[in-house]
Amino acid sequence: MFAVADYLLHPEGEALPRDVDAAGAIALLASGTACRAPVTGTVYGTLLNDRAALAALGDAVHAAPYKAPPQAPVLYVKPRNTLAGHRAQVVVPDDSAGVQVGASLGIVIGRTATRVSAARAVDHIAGYTLVADLSVPHASVYRPSVRFRARDGFCVIGPAVVAAHHVATPDDLPIRVQLQGRDAFTASTATSVRHVAQLLADVTDFMTLSAGDVITLGVPHASPVAHAGDTATLSIGSWPPLVIGFVGTATKPQGESR
Repeated sequence: MFAVADYLLHPEGEALPRDVDAAGAIALLASGTACRAPVTGTVYGTLLNDRAALAALGDAVHAAPYKAPPQAPVLYVKPRNTLAGHRAQVVVPDDSAGVQVGASLGIVIGRTATRVSAARAVDHIAGYTLVADLSVPHASVYRPSVRFRARDGFCVIGPAVVAAHHVATPDDLPIRVQLQGRDAFTASTATSVRHVAQLLADVTDFMTLSAGDVITLGVPHASPVAHAGDTATLSIGSWPPLVIGFVGTATKPQGESR
C-alpha cells in the first residue's frame, strides 16, 4: 500500500519523505530546499498518448512495419539511475542537441492493480506528481531508445506527490514549462488519447502495477529543448513547481540528485 494524506515530499538529506499540508509544502520549498524523488517504485513512460504527437506522424503510422496507429499503450521504463528530484542538476550529454524537457502528469499507484476497469481505476491511485521525462531529441517513437531516454537524472520527479483527493480533474490540468528568456511552453492533460482511467485500464489488462509505481500520462508534443546553463521550471496547475538545472559534461553536479 502506498498512501498519501496531503503532499508527500522527500527533502534532500532526510531519511524518509514527509507528508505535509499545502502550507507546509510551500514553506519548505520556498526556503530553497532540494528534494529527492518522492517515489521509489518503477516509473513507466507512455508514448504517443498526446493527440498532437500522434497527428504529427501523419501517414507514417500507416507505413510498415506497423501499418496502423498503436492499438495499446506504448510504454518504456525509466530505470533507477534516471530518478532525480527538485533542484537536480542534470548533465546535457550533447549540447548541440540539448535535452527535451517533457512535462508529464505522473499517476502514482496506491495498491496493486491488475485488470482494473476504467470505472474502478481511481480506487488504485494514491496521488499524482509532476514528471520531467527528459530525453535527447530523436525521431524514433515506436521503439524508445535507452541511449536517449535513460541517461542519469533523466527522470526528475516531484517535488511532491499530491494526494488524489486534492486533484478533482486529472484529465483537464494545465501544464507549463518555463525556460528563462523564452516564452513559456503550455499544454494540457485534456489532449491525451487515453485519459487517466482508461490508460490504467488498458495497461493493467496486460501487466500488473504495484503500489508506489508511477505511470506517466505522456509527454506533450513539441516540448521545449534545454541546453547547458538553462534552468527549467515545470508546473501542473497550482501544484508546487519542479525546478531543474542543466549543466555541461565538464561541470560536475553539486550534491546528490537522485
